[in-house]
Amino acid sequence: MSDVALPLGHAAAEPAGERTHRGEALAAWLLTAPAILAFVLMLLIPTAAVVAIAFTDYELGAPALRFVGLANFAELLEDRGFVTSFRNTAFFVAVTTPVSIIGGLMLALLIESGTRGRAFFRAVFFLPVVSLMVAMATAFQYMFHPTIGPVNAALRGLGIVGPNWLGSSDSVMWTLAIIGVWEQIGFNMVLFLAGLTAIPRDLYAAAEVDGVRSAWSRFWTVTWPLLGPTSLFVLTITMIRSLRVFDIVATLTQGGPNKASEVLLYTMYTEGFTFFRMGYSAAITVVFLGAVVVLMLLQTRVLDRRVHYG
Repeated sequence: MSDVALPLGHAAAEPAGERTHRGEALAAWLLTAPAILAFVLMLLIPTAAVVAIAFTDYELGAPALRFVGLANFAELLEDRGFVTSFRNTAFFVAVTTPVSIIGGLMLALLIESGTRGRAFFRAVFFLPVVSLMVAMATAFQYMFHPTIGPVNAALRGLGIVGPNWLGSSDSVMWTLAIIGVWEQIGFNMVLFLAGLTAIPRDLYAAAEVDGVRSAWSRFWTVTWPLLGPTSLFVLTITMIRSLRVFDIVATLTQGGPNKASEVLLYTMYTEGFTFFRMGYSAAITVVFLGAVVVLMLLQTRVLDRRVHYG
């Protein structure tokens, strides 16, 4: 009887275990269902709709649309305005990304090495991140005004004739890049401060025992290698934030003068909501999304291999 009871008991236990596993799986799906639903409804479906519209001639308010294939993308290659906005966006990313990253790291190192006023300086440098650019537009227009602005007034005090910062085609993108650095440097500083806080202090003591005594040597031997994951994250976030520049252009220059400050997102906005060419605007959006994906793949495939996660 005992020889028969063991297999029967074992067989009876299996359905109960399977029922428990199915119950846990069902609970997991129910818990994740709201996030999955939100992801599908708010990201996947709109993205798929934009990609689909990019291959049509749809205009905002039109009752119908027509499939045009790659005609919108072919028009992009011949559109001098799009080429200008793409070049301006690339310039903005190329200037603001390294300057805001290096500046954020330097500020984080200075604040971390200080003994007093850390909270105060964190708040001061983080203030641009929480400030609305629309509200700050008036301040920047005054600061960079060619005649009454304090920037040109300071330059005149040094015997230098300041440019028309926001009104000249030669200087407008440099001015917007300066504002972009001001906007992002505090955010990068906070991220680097979090990375610096996570580095064990014992490693600095061990490095000093091994003969690494200068601050510069400690930075390259201990700090910088262990900031690898943080630096990669900061680089990715900064490039994406720079690529989607829109608010400072919309509030300060509206793409002028003579489209010298047009960027991808502003061109996309004007084509879609000023000229109502939603198909063409969607094609610009697809190019923008493609640029973001390419940058992220390059960073994760090339730089991620050189990052120390120890």
